[in-house]
Amino acid sequence: MLNAFLASSSPGRADFLNTHQDYKGLPVVPVALNLRTYMYAVRELDGRFRIISLNLKREKSSYVDVFEIEGLKLESGKWFGNYFRSVVLAFKKILNIDLGKGLEVVVDSQVPIASGMASSAALEVAFAKLLDEFYGIGLSREELAELCFIAENEIMGIPCGRLDQYGSAFGGAILLYPRPPVRVEELPLKNIIFVVADSGIRHSVADIHPKRQADINRGLKILMESDEVPEELKKKLGYRFDEPKWEEIRLEEIEPYLRLMDEVAAKRIIYTLKMNESTMRAVRSIKRGKIEALGEIINEQHELMRDLYDLSLPELEKIRNSMLEAGALGVKISGAGLGGCLIAIAFEEKNAEKILDVALSSGAVRGWVLEVDEGARLES
Repeated sequence: MLNAFLASSSPGRADFLNTHQDYKGLPVVPVALNLRTYMYAVRELDGRFRIISLNLKREKSSYVDVFEIEGLKLESGKWFGNYFRSVVLAFKKILNIDLGKGLEVVVDSQVPIASGMASSAALEVAFAKLLDEFYGIGLSREELAELCFIAENEIMGIPCGRLDQYGSAFGGAILLYPRPPVRVEELPLKNIIFVVADSGIRHSVADIHPKRQADINRGLKILMESDEVPEELKKKLGYRFDEPKWEEIRLEEIEPYLRLMDEVAAKRIIYTLKMNESTMRAVRSIKRGKIEALGEIINEQHELMRDLYDLSLPELEKIRNSMLEAGALGVKISGAGLGGCLIAIAFEEKNAEKILDVALSSGAVRGWVLEVDEGARLES
């Protein structure tokens, strides 16, 4: 550990069940895994922060950001320091406190960037946990997660849902109901080994989410403005992807009207309903302790992502097929898709190592055999 007077960490997460649903207000199941982001406060500074990223330094990229607390603004473009700036701005805006002193903070993360394991949320949550302790605020896990969601969604303007921040702050496996008032239910998901294979193909949430959201909006507009659609169904719908009462809509009642829209918009709506139904089946299995069915459901969810949300690539399918042939019970994309990581589940470590070896020989650039981990914490 670095020579720090204060340190914190938070985990990356697997986007386990109901991917691409949190921004629609539907419940999701993230699982925190034991790859963590660490923050080390090495000294106090008057009225400013100095952030040093060891990961970016190793990549020989720009790795230092210095900013004043007063008059703080985000930098243009995809500057890494904006994640830290946005958290500080959220502390000022939401908590309405005079921060005064700042910190020099060294960051070292095990969570791969832009790979579907919520590296940005792990960064935000670990930093917020550090600030919470430094300023003596005493935030709950819910408050910590919500503050970080506001930092990324509202202040940075990235169209994310609450999945990542809550998954990292709470840890374990949780059933998250992201539509306010937000609810969190902890799930008894244990004795499962996760194999994570990083494809090495990078993606951006900001480049994927808005397009899928626009597809849904296009279909909803047609439904809302059509004379053919019954008023009872319209009451459950809306014009924006996050307005419908998706949980109350059955595929059979909306299916006759999907012909009114283009094929892509129809696929996005079918995906939303089928994905949520499969997740509720999985949650019932987890609560009953019958986790044998999870493999089949994970495979089902990947196929929905691939066929109805267009989130897979030939390179991902090659890696996934090899992992299934090696004995993985289920394999799916974790995160936004079009790259990033695949996650598989297994019950035996010996088999998990074999699955990882096969993934690496099929094109994955790196990978891990992982377990469920705890949420944000202070480090001694």
